[in-house]
Amino acid sequence: MDRKIRVGAVSYLNTKPLIYGFEQGLMKDQIALIFDYPANIAAALLNDTIDIGLVPVAVIPEMTEYHIIGNHCISSEGEVASVCLFSEVPLQEIETVLLDYQSRTSVKLAEILLKEYWKIDPVIKAADHDFRSEIKGKTAAVVIGDRALEQRKISTYRYDLGLAWKKYTGLPFVFAAWVSNKELPAEFIEAFDSANVLGLDNIEKVIAQNPYDTYDLATYYADNIKFKLGDDKRKSISLFLDKLNVNNF
Repeated sequence: MDRKIRVGAVSYLNTKPLIYGFEQGLMKDQIALIFDYPANIAAALLNDTIDIGLVPVAVIPEMTEYHIIGNHCISSEGEVASVCLFSEVPLQEIETVLLDYQSRTSVKLAEILLKEYWKIDPVIKAADHDFRSEIKGKTAAVVIGDRALEQRKISTYRYDLGLAWKKYTGLPFVFAAWVSNKELPAEFIEAFDSANVLGLDNIEKVIAQNPYDTYDLATYYADNIKFKLGDDKRKSISLFLDKLNVNNF
């Protein structure tokens, strides 16, 4: 390409290890890094205002062309901690669920789990910017990212979506992957994937650059967030996308 490749990423804590290398200057002559929240990065990829995005996998069916690139992702193999359904009442008493406007995959995952795994049928509503204040009584909400780590200290009940998916399917769950909307050179993809590794090999430096008192980041990066995109995770992506299609979500 005769210009820098536009890369969209999320500034949540869960992405910090993957973007660390880029922030240290790797590939600075080849890429332009853009930050936003997941749903906006997905929209930018669909609109071709970026070339690669660390995007919610739920956007894939909307793309006319897509390529999952590299071997890294944002996933969990159990409790993810930062994607949860929060409530003041037990699951069976929930009447309304607000869905986080910042995500696509997490809200679709919540809809699948509500219907197929938890087998409850609350009213589903799209949330606005101040929705966390509405988590009260029998109104629950799906909250993602750093705000979910904060909400863990507030809500009486929390239902971890990564853990629920694992219990339901026996598989890990991929929340986001590096996806391009066009074919890119193999040598670029190899270098891009290698740049992801720098942060994973320097987790202590990543943590030092992102001080956070709300949740232990060493635990978060070691136990909650899994960054390698293996065969079991690709299988999980396929199953998730199949369920989206079957349920017409």
